[in-house]
Amino acid sequence: MTSTPSAASPAPASPPPPLRPMVARGREEAHRAATPLELFFDLCFVVAVAQAGVQLVHAVAEGHPGDGVLNYAMVFFAVWWAWMNFTWFASAYDNDDSLYRVVTLLQIAGVLVLAAGVSKAFEEHQFLALWLGYLIMRLALIAQWLRAAASTTGDERRTALRYAAGVALCQVGWLGLLVLPEGARSWTFLVMAIAEMAVPTIAERARTTPWHPHHIAERYGLFTIIMLGETISAATIAVKSGIDENDALGEMLPIAVGGLLLIFSAWWIYFVVPIHGHLRSNQQAFLWGYGHYVIFGSAAAIGAGIEVAVEQAVGKAHISETAASAAVTVPAAVYLLAVWLLHSRHFKVGLAQQLVLPVTAVAILACTFAGRWAVLAAGIVAALAVAVGVTLTTRMVRSEQTA
Repeated sequence: MTSTPSAASPAPASPPPPLRPMVARGREEAHRAATPLELFFDLCFVVAVAQAGVQLVHAVAEGHPGDGVLNYAMVFFAVWWAWMNFTWFASAYDNDDSLYRVVTLLQIAGVLVLAAGVSKAFEEHQFLALWLGYLIMRLALIAQWLRAAASTTGDERRTALRYAAGVALCQVGWLGLLVLPEGARSWTFLVMAIAEMAVPTIAERARTTPWHPHHIAERYGLFTIIMLGETISAATIAVKSGIDENDALGEMLPIAVGGLLLIFSAWWIYFVVPIHGHLRSNQQAFLWGYGHYVIFGSAAAIGAGIEVAVEQAVGKAHISETAASAAVTVPAAVYLLAVWLLHSRHFKVGLAQQLVLPVTAVAILACTFAGRWAVLAAGIVAALAVAVGVTLTTRMVRSEQTA
C-alpha cells in the first residue's frame, strides 16, 4: 500500500519552463529578493576581482603603484560594468526560464575567461583574453535585450533595441585595446568607459526600464559583502603566510587586528541604514549605481593593501613602510568618502552626523605616518567612528522621543 503525502508537506518544486515571454516585472512587486542564480553570478565574478587584487599587490609591492592602480582600475571597471549590466537587466526582466538561466551561465563563463587574462593584462599589457571574455558576456547580454524587445512593443521595445545596439557598438569600440598603440590604450579605455556609461542614459530616453528599488539595493549590498569577504580572505591568507613562513607574529598582529577593524567598520557603515527608499528615479539611481564603482573597487583594494603591508613587514616588498601603510589607508579613506557621498549623507541629520565620515577619512589618511602601527591606528579610528555614529543617532532618537 502506498502512502499519500500529508497536507502539511510542501509541494515539490517545479523546474523552470524552457521559455516564457520576457516581459517587464512590476516595480512595486512585493517580496522581491535576489535569486540563487544571482548569488552564484556574484560569487563567480569575484574570481576576476581576486585576480585583479593579486596583480595590484604585486605591482605595488614591486614599487610600481602607478601602473598597478591604472591596470586595476581598468580591469575592475570591466568586471564591475558587466556585473552592472546584468544586475539592472535582471531587476527589470528576469523571467527565470531555462533559456534565461543558460544565457546567464554563459555570462559567467565570459567573466571566467576574462579572469584568466588578468595577469597578462597587468604584466604584458595584452588584452586579448579580456576582450574575448567581454565579448562572450556582451553577446549574452545582447541576446537578453533582443528577447526583451521581441516580447514588448512601442517605447519599451525601442528601449530594449537601443540597449542591444549600444552594447554591440561599445564592444566593437573595445577593439581599440587590441589594435591601437600601447600609448593610446589608456585614452581608449577612458573614451569607451564614458561611452558604456552613456548607453543607459540614451536607451532609457524612450522609456524607463522597471528596475525594482529594493531588489537593486539588495543586489548592491550583497556585492559589497562579497567585496569585503574577498578582502578578509586575501588579508587572512597574507597574515597566515607571514606567520608561517617568517615567524613574524609580532609584526603581523597589529596589521591583522587593524585590518579586521577596518573591514568590520566598513560593513557597519555601509549597512547602518537602508537605501532603497532613496532610489526613486533614474537620475538618483544611476548616480548611486555608477558611484559604486568607487565603493566596490576601494573595498576590494583594502585587502590588497593589507597584503602589501604584510609583505613590507616581512621584508618582501620593495617599498617604504609609509608607502605600504598608504596602500591600506588610501583605499579605506576613499571607501568612507564614497559611502558618505552616495549613501550615508542622505540619512544624516545635523552637522555633527554629517562630519563623522569625512573627518574619519582624513584621520585614517593621517594614520599613514604612524609607522608599523599605521594599519592598527586606522582600524581603531574607523571603529571609533562607528561608535560615535551610533552614539549620535541614539541621542537624536531619544531627543525626538522626549520632544
